[in-house]
Amino acid sequence: MIKAGIIGGSGYTGGELIRILLNHPEVTIDFVYSTTRAGKKITTAHLDLLGVTDITFTGDVNLNVDVVFLCLGHGNSTTFLNANDFSANTKIIDLSNDFRLNADAVLNGKEFIYGLPETNKEKIKSANYIANPGCFATAIQLALLPLAKAGLLDNEIHINAVTGSTGAGVSPSATSHFSWRNNNVSWYKPFTHQHLGEIGESLASYKNEVGELFFLPNRGNFTRGILATTYTKFNGSLDEAKALYNDFYKDALFTQISDQELNLKQVVNTNQCHIHLHKFNDRLLITSAIDNLLKGASGQAVQNMNLMFGFQENIGLNLKAGVF
Repeated sequence: MIKAGIIGGSGYTGGELIRILLNHPEVTIDFVYSTTRAGKKITTAHLDLLGVTDITFTGDVNLNVDVVFLCLGHGNSTTFLNANDFSANTKIIDLSNDFRLNADAVLNGKEFIYGLPETNKEKIKSANYIANPGCFATAIQLALLPLAKAGLLDNEIHINAVTGSTGAGVSPSATSHFSWRNNNVSWYKPFTHQHLGEIGESLASYKNEVGELFFLPNRGNFTRGILATTYTKFNGSLDEAKALYNDFYKDALFTQISDQELNLKQVVNTNQCHIHLHKFNDRLLITSAIDNLLKGASGQAVQNMNLMFGFQENIGLNLKAGVF
C-alpha cells in the first residue's frame, strides 16, 4: 500500500480523488489538506461520503508521503511547492496548469512530465513529477493526435466544445449560479482559451505541420462532461480514418473509437474518452466525449499514479456511467 496526500480536498477534483482513492486497493489516504476546512469532517464538503469515511480535513502536510496530488487553483501549485519541500521520494501529480507547458515544466530542479498516457506512457512510468492535462485539452488532443502523427493536420482546425458547470470550479460565480446557468448556453474565451497552449505543443511534438486551431468553448446547462466536435480537411475515406484511429489507440485502455454517434451520458462518471468519426465531402468530423472531472482531471491523475508506481493502469478506475 502506498500513502497518498491530497492538497485542496474540498473542491470538485479533490472530491473525485477522495472517492477514487478510498476504493483503490493499492492506496491509503494519509491526509487531505484544506486551509478552509481544517479540523472538519470530509463529509461536510462531500456529503455523498457520509457512511463511507470518517477522514477529517487537516491543516498539516506530511512531506514524506509516497504521492501527493495538488488540486489547487491555477497559479497556486508553484507557490505551495515553494513553501513545502516534499521528500525526494514523494511523487507529485499537479492538476493545475502551472507546469503543463514546456517553458514551465521545471521548478526547483523538479521536471514535470506532461501526463497524457495515450502518448506519454513510457515517460510517465519513470517520472516523479506529473503535469496533469487540462480537461478541454484532453478531449481535443485525443480527437486530433492520430491525425497529427500521420501529418494530416496541415489545414485549419475548427473546434466547438461544451463543458458542464463543474469545469468552473466549486467557488460560485455569476456564470455558474443555477439561476443563470439553468436553461442557458453561452460561449466564453473564444479563440483564446488557456488550454490551446498545451494542445499546440502536443500536436507539434510529431514534427509535422499543424494548421491554425480555432477553438470556441461553450458553457452548458449541465453539471459535468465535455462534448467536443472538431473538423478539418481530410482527403482519405472514412474507413481509412477509422483504421488510423483504431491503430493509434489500439493499446489505450481508456480511449475507445465508436461506430455509433456519441452522447455525453455514456462517459460521465467514467475515466473513458469516446471518439466518433464522420466524413462529409472533404471534411472529417471528430467527436470526442469525456467526463471533465475524471478523464479530464482526477481519473487521469490516478491513471498516471498507477503508471508511476507500476500498478495495473486501470486499477481503481473501472467506473460505470449512469446512462438513465
